[in-house]
Amino acid sequence: MKRICITLFISLLLLNDLQSQTSLPDSCKLQIGTNLGGLSDYGTELPFVDLMHNCRTWFTKDLGNPNDPWDSGNAALLSYRSDGYPTEIPQNIEGTDYAQLVETIWAITDGWPSGTYTVFYDGTGEIEFDFVNSTQINSNKITFELPNPIGSQVAMIIKSSLASDPIRNIRVIMPGYENTYLEQPFYPLWLEKLSIFKSVRFMDWGATNNWGQKDPWSWEDTTTYNWNERAKMENYTWANSKGIPYEMMIKLMNEFNIDGWVCVPHRARNNYIQEMAKLFRDNINTERKLFVEYSNETWNWMFGQCQWLNKYGCENNNISWPEGIVPYIQNVMDIWTEVYGSEIGRIERVVGVQTAWQDVSNRIVFNLRNGSFDSFATTSYFGLPEEGDAALDSLGAEATVADVAKWARFGEEKYGKPWLREQKSTIGDSLNIPMRFYEGGQHLTPTPFGDEPTYANSLLDIQRDTSMYNLYMQWFDFLKTLQTGNEPLQIMNYSFVSGRSARYGSWGILESLDQDTSIIPAPKYKAIKETIDKSCNSIVSVNDNIKEIKAFTLEQNYPNPFNPLTTIKFVLQKDSHVKLELFNILGEKIATLVDKEMEAGSHNYQLSISNYKLPSGVYIYKLQSGEFLQTRKLMLIK
Repeated sequence: MKRICITLFISLLLLNDLQSQTSLPDSCKLQIGTNLGGLSDYGTELPFVDLMHNCRTWFTKDLGNPNDPWDSGNAALLSYRSDGYPTEIPQNIEGTDYAQLVETIWAITDGWPSGTYTVFYDGTGEIEFDFVNSTQINSNKITFELPNPIGSQVAMIIKSSLASDPIRNIRVIMPGYENTYLEQPFYPLWLEKLSIFKSVRFMDWGATNNWGQKDPWSWEDTTTYNWNERAKMENYTWANSKGIPYEMMIKLMNEFNIDGWVCVPHRARNNYIQEMAKLFRDNINTERKLFVEYSNETWNWMFGQCQWLNKYGCENNNISWPEGIVPYIQNVMDIWTEVYGSEIGRIERVVGVQTAWQDVSNRIVFNLRNGSFDSFATTSYFGLPEEGDAALDSLGAEATVADVAKWARFGEEKYGKPWLREQKSTIGDSLNIPMRFYEGGQHLTPTPFGDEPTYANSLLDIQRDTSMYNLYMQWFDFLKTLQTGNEPLQIMNYSFVSGRSARYGSWGILESLDQDTSIIPAPKYKAIKETIDKSCNSIVSVNDNIKEIKAFTLEQNYPNPFNPLTTIKFVLQKDSHVKLELFNILGEKIATLVDKEMEAGSHNYQLSISNYKLPSGVYIYKLQSGEFLQTRKLMLIK
């Protein structure tokens, strides 16, 4: 159902002409979501209070070896349960001199809260921790202290595990969540920082790049996967080649009213694709929007999916590249279309293209069946052109933040802006489909990627400098010029939380979840948050087909939890007097938010908690319109 967004200031003037409205106010033109970071033992994005989910995959230790190598290299030779835990420990491997133990590690604990961690596990055996002081509380519970997480690490060894009752279901719980981790698995601080976004892309959560590869640099393996080989909730770690289970993506979307963007693995068989579509169809709330894409950057030779598709889709079938990729994309679009059937409007089928190479984009999009996809997506990065990299390299350590910013703007004007205009004109306008941005933000990396640049300090420093904020705001101003019609441009920031690196890029808009921005500035986060906060401030969304409204509804606020802004949406079946009120958990009224006559249609009220001095906690909002009365809960996190 089409909705048209107008500001309150001009809503009365334009109410009679909504159907002819063809453009949005400037503040409404961008809708910014974010890519979530994948799990790793060295990552600083910590979505879960159970840190076992992001431990490193097992490596092995020699039992009794006086030379004690860090990794004896026998992990692939051990026997494991279906959840990834060893069937027993120690294990004897033919041809080795020592029995084998397994170990895992969290190499970087920056961002972990300080305090006492609680470790639960099932089974009979012995677990030992390194680099921290641990205490065995009982046969299935250990605690350890982590007073100074910054610069620390934690390692865990299974010393013994009984074959008839092996150690399994290990949980490493952050301080304070040992009694609540089952009912609320998400880290509240992560939810708080994420609450500015209304949509997330699960590409890295699903380990889309190099998905299913045992070795990320080898794509000769012909293996494809059935649905029963997907990432599962019981897997001992989710920091592997298949990522976080889809069930957690669905839980995040449903419980916190966030739209999602999923990437179908490139090695998924048809039954996998079908069952994946059914899982999302049957389990995400109907008001949630879902974007569906085949893999990620199938044209990017850095990733296994590009190499794999070239070998098995192009070379083996004697089809030119990238045309050999098209049947795989088409297959995913068709299967999801068939599974959703009459509910196809609940999803948006997206085709990813290569920003800088229009010919490759064209040869993919225009070889797909018209009408089988809903939109196309490119990136919205700004970065350093090769000539900028060369100039900065000649300056070396003398290069300044201002030098980097100058070349970033040069790259925008010479490359970035023309590329995006051409993509929109050639594909979006010609096919009359929306343009999306699956990733975007700063892309300040050296050439070649992965080399330590001579101007490394300036690349690191600009990530905390005001000039980065200015670059973002100017870039957003340009992106607004690409918006047409009554839908905002969907931009998925890349990425959410990660540390700085001159070699590999400083992708996170936050460096860690506990970053004190008064000490360590976060200009990227600031620019995005301010743009979101100003987006369609104080707006009412009026439905342009009132006849289709069949009931009064009060929807769950989004984002939730929130701080400081959240949106409350309600639908009026007919013109009526509306009262929207806010109460604390004891039922004491805090404020009357709306108390007036309103017309039938869909309305949004943006609540700014900064107007009230309220502590963190659960609150209740109540809508009354005639005989209709409904309440819902919202959560404020400070």
